[in-house]
Amino acid sequence: MSTTTFAILISGVILLQVAGFAAFGFYRQQARYRALERPEPNVVPPPSAVGSTVPAITRAIAWSGEREFVVQRRVIEDGNASVCSFYLVPTDGAPLPVYQPGQYLTFKLEIPEPTGGLPTHVVRCYSLSDRPRTDHFRVSIKRVPAPPGKPDVAPGIASNHFHDHIQEGSRLSVRAPSGHFHLDAESELPIVLIAGGIGLTPLLSILNTLAHEADPREVWLFYGVRHRGEHIMKAHLEHLRDTHPTLHLHVCYAEPSAEDRAGIDYQHQGWIDIQLLRRTLHFGRYDFYVCGPLAMMETLVPALGEAGVADENIHYESFGPASLTRRRAPVSATVSIPVAVRFSRSGKTIQWDSTSDSLLELAEDQGIRVDSGCRAGSCGSCQTRIESGEVVYQQTPDADVKPGHCLLCIATPATDLTLAL
Repeated sequence: MSTTTFAILISGVILLQVAGFAAFGFYRQQARYRALERPEPNVVPPPSAVGSTVPAITRAIAWSGEREFVVQRRVIEDGNASVCSFYLVPTDGAPLPVYQPGQYLTFKLEIPEPTGGLPTHVVRCYSLSDRPRTDHFRVSIKRVPAPPGKPDVAPGIASNHFHDHIQEGSRLSVRAPSGHFHLDAESELPIVLIAGGIGLTPLLSILNTLAHEADPREVWLFYGVRHRGEHIMKAHLEHLRDTHPTLHLHVCYAEPSAEDRAGIDYQHQGWIDIQLLRRTLHFGRYDFYVCGPLAMMETLVPALGEAGVADENIHYESFGPASLTRRRAPVSATVSIPVAVRFSRSGKTIQWDSTSDSLLELAEDQGIRVDSGCRAGSCGSCQTRIESGEVVYQQTPDADVKPGHCLLCIATPATDLTLAL
């Protein structure tokens, strides 16, 4: 083989290699463009907070109706053993939807009668108490005893059922996370979380989310209980305080015991009030999130408004025992003319008067069973179809109401009314 022939062969091999690399590069570039044009629909990008190292998570769609969950484990969270966390995993093994920190789950419970009769069906809402995860939910539930000095009043049927009968391996019917009380992810204001007792649970979801995402905003947590025995997740809160310099923890004990150490177990004696907030917080604008007993809500939420905090910066939980009428204007005024309410399935027609606060109470007074949970327009459990007539609301509903339906717990009739009950 001559030198010229050999050179031609070598040049041909080189040209083939260059063409091969060029074709491969073109294929990769086209693949990149196709990927940009059709992004993966089930991937949520990580939060944009500075310093965040949260990995992308798979987005699952919230389900409709009930979904079955199994209790993976139970954990007692306070010294009095009155608060228990329940870790729930879906029996279908599918990933869970990403909820808004602060939202709640709605449980449809079947509670056996002690006498062996037909079980009682109860709907209850419990706040999610942890940051969103794709494999499990967590709710932390306080046992509700009978009120002191009132032996004729029954203890909380649902909370006691959870504590006494829901064990690891128990199965539960659960509706998807919902609720309008949740962290405002778009706000850049510093955050003030104010919790009393079991009201800590939705704020824990917010706090754990902020810590996990390394959110750069300053956060103040004011948490009030009577003493150390009622202090929920004490070690966890102190760990967050010690590992996140932007978190300022202020614990208030109203009735500290001899073993409770001032400055160590708690920072303030007494209940949380506006004076404590004035003494502690710096001047400036904040987003306030408040959840606690009714007495705290009735005094603190109006006090924040009177102190000059704008309505849009005050967020508070409104369902359950801490129900508090929102300051937003109602849909319309309550009608004063006599109207009749007909329950079509039950065949009952009742003249409406002021002895019932809502259509839900009216139905219950007539022995008509209605699924209900929050009794404050948040969970949507009492949503009922209107066959004819109109209603007015005592406050703006938090739950999404389907067309042609109403929430009985916060509704009164505006005209003669027929309900599908």
